Amino acid sequence: MVLKLYGAPMSTCTSRVLTCLHEKNLDFELVPVDLFAGEHKQPPFLAKNPFGQIPALEEDDLTLFESRAITSYLAEKFKGTGYDLIRHENLKEAASVKVWTEVESHRYNPAIAPIVFQFMVAPLRGNSPDQTIIDDNVEKLGKVLDIYEAKLSSTKYLAGDFYSLADLHHLPYTYYLMKTPAASVVNERPHVKAWWEDISSRPAFKKVAEGMNFVKK
Repeated sequence: MVLKLYGAPMSTCTSRVLTCLHEKNLDFELVPVDLFAGEHKQPPFLAKNPFGQIPALEEDDLTLFESRAITSYLAEKFKGTGYDLIRHENLKEAASVKVWTEVESHRYNPAIAPIVFQFMVAPLRGNSPDQTIIDDNVEKLGKVLDIYEAKLSSTKYLAGDFYSLADLHHLPYTYYLMKTPAASVVNERPHVKAWWEDISSRPAFKKVAEGMNFVKK
């Protein structure tokens, strides 16, 4: 069995999977996909993901895409290896992990992604950040983080007093957000800020963050 991850280290979705792989202490091969050359839109990669988005994971005859589906697969298949990201021995805790992974996907990500896109991606395409889009989504994200602030005042992490896939899924986009003026939306909420400082200091993510070079420090 050889795990092959096709992607780019600077990609949020690739780094989400990379963090999971490191938390699980799994051996894998990272196969670079050159986004700037458009390799993700060429037939060889489209055979792995017809939507033309990275990453994709291959394991023997299995091919998966969508980063959250990949992390869930890895966390479940290798639940006895590395760190337990899904609390597989406690049904109630496992259910809480699933709730907050859904929150990240459906509440958090739709608000944070446009902010990061405007600050990070738009300039690479020769465009200036659209401040209206940024302001609108900072407001949306703030409302989500108000709920996070309340939750994190009673538990150390989102699903409970344990780090899980629910927290991990937030790492890549928040990492980039914290390099922008919109970082204040996190910093002005003390429990959210403490949570972010905690989860972003984990060795698995620190290793991945070394390759997240959208913007040079």
